[in-house]
Amino acid sequence: MKIAKKWSTLLLPILLSGCMSTTATTTPDEVEDKPAVEQPVSPEVTPDTKPVVKPEQKPQVDPKPPVKKPVATNLKTADGKLILGEEEWMYIKAINHNAKARIDTGATTSSISAIDIEMFERDGKDWVKFKLAHSGSETKEFEAPVSRVVTIRQSSTEKRTDRPVIEAWVQIGDLKTKAEFTLNDRTHMTFPVLLGRTFFRDVAIVDVSKKFIQPKVKLTK
Repeated sequence: MKIAKKWSTLLLPILLSGCMSTTATTTPDEVEDKPAVEQPVSPEVTPDTKPVVKPEQKPQVDPKPPVKKPVATNLKTADGKLILGEEEWMYIKAINHNAKARIDTGATTSSISAIDIEMFERDGKDWVKFKLAHSGSETKEFEAPVSRVVTIRQSSTEKRTDRPVIEAWVQIGDLKTKAEFTLNDRTHMTFPVLLGRTFFRDVAIVDVSKKFIQPKVKLTK
């Protein structure tokens, strides 16, 4: 009896130990540990955080050079008009000659002193040849086509005279222009050339208090 009791005392702990071992290895609630998946972390945005915006770069444009305003000189006005005195030297290109001209604001047309005026025809058109003469001297012969013929009535008489009108290239200062001139004998007058309003209209102003403002053109050799 003592032996039987002894074995029962030893068997009980062994059986209990086996049950506990079986339970630990067969529990259905055991879950296999798996490696954790790392999730991307978004940067923390706070209400005070504002996105950085780069200023728009504008293309560089070269600054325009300042516009220089025209300046009046002793020879010209600010708008480029020639300043003429009561008397000026006028260069006549066709005969390479400088003649004194009176600037007459009261006259409409211009005239030039001519002698030995002779009309003739060339290629079916009217031409004229003459010499510019004044103060006892005269130039070489000058030929030019006739633009038109004007009839002049003398104020002192009722006599009418036909005068040819020509066009000639002339120069005063740096103004080079083709102008109309009536041909007539001015040898008894002070100036061989008279310039009327038609000549200097829109291109010059007249200061009657001065003379020979514009430089005299040099003659060609």
